Amino acid sequence: MAAAKSNTNWFAIGVSIAVVVVLVAIGGLVVFLNNQATSPGAAPKANDTFNSETGAISFGDGEDTVAVFVDFQCPICASFEEQYGEQLEAAAADGRITLEYHPIAILDRYSQGTEYSSRSAGAAFCVAESNPDLYLDYSKTLFDNQPAENSAGLTTDQLADFASQVGADDAVSCITDETYRKFGAAQAKAHEIGGTPTIEVNGKRLDLQAGEITEMEKLIG
Repeated sequence: MAAAKSNTNWFAIGVSIAVVVVLVAIGGLVVFLNNQATSPGAAPKANDTFNSETGAISFGDGEDTVAVFVDFQCPICASFEEQYGEQLEAAAADGRITLEYHPIAILDRYSQGTEYSSRSAGAAFCVAESNPDLYLDYSKTLFDNQPAENSAGLTTDQLADFASQVGADDAVSCITDETYRKFGAAQAKAHEIGGTPTIEVNGKRLDLQAGEITEMEKLIG
């Protein structure tokens, strides 16, 4: 009887140890998956145009800085680009402003699970990294071909094809590999962007609903 009782106790201890090991493994897996989900992913390499820390793609060297945060799924961003894009670029070209573009991703929920906002922002960063002089041409192409909200959006292959169309062939493999898919969402969180377009003039975030867009218009008009 004593031997039987001893064997039963060791069995119980063994089971308890096994359960603990399994729970620890599950806990480690959960932590790993959570870290993967919230990871900012790879960051594009910096160059004379792109700042990998701020996510800014810059043009011009004016004393005043206009920063524009856009989501390529955002219809109002497309309207903003149509209304102000040429003026902003002209003001940057003649040294009146430093123009910063920040592709971000906050509208993935409007692309039927394909995360079009993240994929398009990632594609734009691929171009900014390898062909920064073609970023503006590429962003215009994305806005000109903007998919409707609540659609699946453009495919990754289409995003790569647009890069080839504007001459940014060096960015194609980066786009098809979705190398920077997470970076746009990470930048939205880093800059605390809740809506797009978001405009900043010399670091001041403009309240567009309150008419503060005039502060930008004075610089580029």
